[in-house]
Amino acid sequence: MNKLLFNTLFFVIIFGSNVAAQYQPKNISKGDLKKAEEWVSKTYDNLSQDEKLGQLFIVALYTNKDENHISQIRNIVVNDKIGGLILMQDDAAREISLVNEFQQKSKIPLMIGMDAEWGVYQRIAKAHKFPWAMTLGAIQDKELIYEMSSKIAEDCKRMGINWDFAPVVDVNTNPNNPIIGNRSFGSDVSNVTKSALSYANGLQDHQILAAIKHFPGHGDTNTDSHLDLPVVSHHLDRLNSVELAPFKSLMNKGIGGVMVAHLYVPSLESEKGIPASISKNIITGLLKEKLNYKGLIITDALNMGAVANKYKPGELDALAFKAGNDIMLFSQGVSEGKRLIQKAIDNGEISQLRVKESVKKILLTKYFLGLHQYTPRNPENIDYDLNNDSHKKIVQNLYSNALTLLKDEKKLLPLKSEKTYYYVPLEEAPYQNFAERVNINSNVILKKASEISSIPVNSTVIIGFHKDNSTAYKPYKISAESKKILAELAKKHQVILNVFGSPYALKDVDISKVSTVLVAYENNEDSMNATAEALNGKTKIWGRLPVLVNDKLKAGMGTDLKSCSK
Repeated sequence: MNKLLFNTLFFVIIFGSNVAAQYQPKNISKGDLKKAEEWVSKTYDNLSQDEKLGQLFIVALYTNKDENHISQIRNIVVNDKIGGLILMQDDAAREISLVNEFQQKSKIPLMIGMDAEWGVYQRIAKAHKFPWAMTLGAIQDKELIYEMSSKIAEDCKRMGINWDFAPVVDVNTNPNNPIIGNRSFGSDVSNVTKSALSYANGLQDHQILAAIKHFPGHGDTNTDSHLDLPVVSHHLDRLNSVELAPFKSLMNKGIGGVMVAHLYVPSLESEKGIPASISKNIITGLLKEKLNYKGLIITDALNMGAVANKYKPGELDALAFKAGNDIMLFSQGVSEGKRLIQKAIDNGEISQLRVKESVKKILLTKYFLGLHQYTPRNPENIDYDLNNDSHKKIVQNLYSNALTLLKDEKKLLPLKSEKTYYYVPLEEAPYQNFAERVNINSNVILKKASEISSIPVNSTVIIGFHKDNSTAYKPYKISAESKKILAELAKKHQVILNVFGSPYALKDVDISKVSTVLVAYENNEDSMNATAEALNGKTKIWGRLPVLVNDKLKAGMGTDLKSCSK
């Protein structure tokens, strides 16, 4: 059973008190289904009420905090008998050792989750970074996304992680969105849905649970839900056609989890200011009953300001469970949450059948993830295992396939080996050695912004907009000084503009006088290597713009350029 693969078709397993699961392993026999049912029923019956309630909670484990924090989590695992952990920063070997310890101390194996949208690098700095979703949205061959998430699944399994809280299926229609942006596959519903399905299948086909998020749609928001409660004020028709559309399309594709956002959506929740994550109308009424979703429903992190600023720990957990969530993520009040849930049961506000439904669903998921026969992981060589040539090969291929040529009016690409080019790096994170990468086949001379007057008139100048790539949330806007330099150079020279950052960077940049514009999406070693090879004609360019940037740069735009390789 520990090598079973997940089915990407929709299956429903009914047993006990009408408990259902959204997925099941591929090619599972009736005998194995019976074993799963027997294990779940026997395990559930052997749990005390306190242990059953504990399964509903996941708490955060940090290895970059002090030993007092580790001791607190150890006590919660042992005393509150929680269902799982979400791994945060930062030491992979230490996390593996602690997970091994905590799994041994737990009567029921823990579900181990992580936000690994762009791989475990999102939490483990020594791991290899995979591209952000917006970069992936530019890729036309979605099988490459499947290949990527399969590798992420391999890294997760190496660490003992069972659940990657990904992919994001928010349709990013707001360029000023402070929290989604690069984490979205784009502004086109179809592209988001296809990309997300490939990502989810790559995880689940390799026994790592996926979670599509952030239901009912976080793409058109101006507020960071980590800080305050965003409002999505669209009417129902718009919500159905954009925000909800990817979720609705993916509901019957066997994806094991849905994460509910901390958003206020007036069209779906009549009571003012009630976040989706604690709205019974949205979770039970829409997600479970109308959309008939049978998988695990998990809140977004309960420490986020959108809800934590308004509700007390424990109180928030109880409200989330009442609304229809199966799991409260990043709980900051487990014991109080359990007490309040039990109080609501005693008062008749929640039925014991609701507890049975959620707990059996959690147990069934754990069984299919192989947690009924947990094997400890070995922390030795983990840093190498998470960052080696196998990662680099996949990642550079992804960046290569994402490259999007928006225009090449004077046919400046690929670069000619006999010509001399000048390279001007701009913006806050310039990689001046990009010139050296391109220089392998072409003669490229580096010029700082202060030296552009020395470039001979009518030269071909490569400009790099190098944006800060340290997090997915950095501003994409181009400075007035960089726009001025671009305009000045375009008057005297033929210009090739490389955007090492979000395509939204071009939102208010005049490219009418620029011959060639290439979007590379991110500013890092792998992205630059892929771009240098494409400029020199070694690889084809065939990416498409994943987002609507402005009236002239629309989603789906892009020009193919064949490689010159023999």
